[in-house]
Amino acid sequence: MRGKFITFEGIDGAGKSSHVEWLAELLRSKGLSVQVTREPGGTELGERLRELLLNEPMHLETETLLMFAGRREHLARLIEPALARGEWVICDRFSDATWAYQGGGRGLDKNKFLALEHWVHEHLQPDLTLLFDLPLEVARERIVLANRVLDKFEQERADFHERVRQAYLERVNAHPSRMRIIDADNTLENIRKQLEVVIASIC
Repeated sequence: MRGKFITFEGIDGAGKSSHVEWLAELLRSKGLSVQVTREPGGTELGERLRELLLNEPMHLETETLLMFAGRREHLARLIEPALARGEWVICDRFSDATWAYQGGGRGLDKNKFLALEHWVHEHLQPDLTLLFDLPLEVARERIVLANRVLDKFEQERADFHERVRQAYLERVNAHPSRMRIIDADNTLENIRKQLEVVIASIC
């Protein structure tokens, strides 16, 4: 029986990554085999591309093509084989992030995104996408408090991140059956309660 594919999405500072391992452990406690991965990344090649994508300036279309190149490798090497074995896969970001960041944030032509999505994973979409949403000012405060070296996306201006957020919300409206909004401007306990309710609907 095919496994389930769950993705985590959200603007920088939404706090989604702090819940990835928690959800994996929750699913494992139910007797499920779970793989945790991320994008960009997930494979040896993907991690090398990640360093370039997060730190090197490049043309928008180069950036997008590298995102999808890494994704194709990720799907072939890790995601699709795991799902075929009946394992569940939790991925920190997937194609919705490209729609939001390269599309909404940077202004990539939507038809180019759709063509690449169709080519790279026409027959595979996440079974569930969790969008961690919160006001931009709260997300920016969290990034400042983290006091760490920022990648090139985190260093973008506020208007870029607001476009990213709006693109994510547009994507939810276009795919309401697989995408669920998680109120990330909340306590850790309340966020995890929301996650438990959503996960119960697909277990």
